[in-house]
Amino acid sequence: MKRIVILGAGESGIGTALLAKQQGYNVFVTDGGAIKENYKNDLLQYNIEFEEGQHTEEKILNADVVMKSPGISEKNELVKKIRAKAIDIISEIEFAYQYKGDSKVIAITGSNGKTTTTSIVFHICKLAGEDCAMVGNIGYSFARQVAEAPKKLYVVEVSSFQLDDIKTFRPDVAVITNITEDHLDRYEYDVKNYIKSKFRIIENQTVDDVFIYNLDDETTTENLKNYSIRATKAPITMSKELQEGAYLTNEELRIKWRGEDMEMNVSDFTLKGMHNRYNSMAASMSGFAIGIRKEKIREAIQTFESLEHRMEPVVTIRGVEFVNDSKATNVNSTWYALESMEKPVILILGGVDKGNDYDALQEMVKEKVKAIVCLGTENEKIHEAFSNTVSQMIDVDNAKDAVIAAYRFAEKGDVVLLSPACASFDLFKNYEDRGEQFKRAVKDL
Repeated sequence: MKRIVILGAGESGIGTALLAKQQGYNVFVTDGGAIKENYKNDLLQYNIEFEEGQHTEEKILNADVVMKSPGISEKNELVKKIRAKAIDIISEIEFAYQYKGDSKVIAITGSNGKTTTTSIVFHICKLAGEDCAMVGNIGYSFARQVAEAPKKLYVVEVSSFQLDDIKTFRPDVAVITNITEDHLDRYEYDVKNYIKSKFRIIENQTVDDVFIYNLDDETTTENLKNYSIRATKAPITMSKELQEGAYLTNEELRIKWRGEDMEMNVSDFTLKGMHNRYNSMAASMSGFAIGIRKEKIREAIQTFESLEHRMEPVVTIRGVEFVNDSKATNVNSTWYALESMEKPVILILGGVDKGNDYDALQEMVKEKVKAIVCLGTENEKIHEAFSNTVSQMIDVDNAKDAVIAAYRFAEKGDVVLLSPACASFDLFKNYEDRGEQFKRAVKDL
């Protein structure tokens, strides 16, 4: 019986444990912290051996294969020991992929827009009557879905951390939305390592598969030549007409693919802003790539509703609009959020800096932002970057004070935008917790 050890008992770890147990593995789950009650119940229910608050090395280093949770870095001492013993380390999406049967996979990665694009693709597929599930980085593990409710089609949001440990994972349709500097703390502060990680999504693809990418994203297009791409390319662009792919011309979206042709006016997109045009184009192209009828794609793009914590309108109080964009955990996301703003902005910014370069925001801040509220434990870099651009800046250490301070700065006709450009782990559990606390604080005003 093959022994699998699972490092980390979060959603991906527990999903892998359930699927591995079902597939007849000897399973051991280990977590250095406390395991959440609902996950512990899953392990007990299926009689899976586990430990929490420690890592027993002799129980780990006798594994045939290790599934490492995406949050655990290669620099971790235990991971180094596993590598030294030449034990295979895989990610949860790799493990799930091995047991998905003949189901199809659409996988979406990128620095920005991957959650929105994944959600739109899923909306398109569901509306078209496909037997499908949305899994991966978006909150419900691919492995758990395969174990508990297998589908004919999986729409998978994939992070670079999950791609780092794939072996055979091969999506029928792969999407790279864009690549900007993010998570550089995990990649030796070298953007080349991060780019390589993103491009792993296409490494196992064959001529039967499709690769969708943004022709207007310089980092992506500059790096295409560094990889042998066997899949059929399906670019998206706003800068020129294409023989095949999706492009925007005179406010019209056109998709040309294998003899099919579709047109749609961008005023019909439910999601506004430049970045959402790209997300909608990538999602529509994905629908085309798996043969969904254009009427269904058009209907889906016209009916999709925006996601929680992603440019989510909260409420308007005395003419001041509040928008929750807590999911903006990097500079590029915040740039896109500001780009879509048409009113003066009070920006709530800050958190755990992942090697951010705020220069990219300078022009946008100068043009759109009248005050900045710094919400984080280390705000020096934000002050250095913007003290000459924005005259009103204040530091706070909780969501309630951030909202009160922003509201004081605001006048009728302004927008208070929570778009932190940083991770949330200093003051909050995660970006959802940060967004929830922001919304609560707004409603308490």
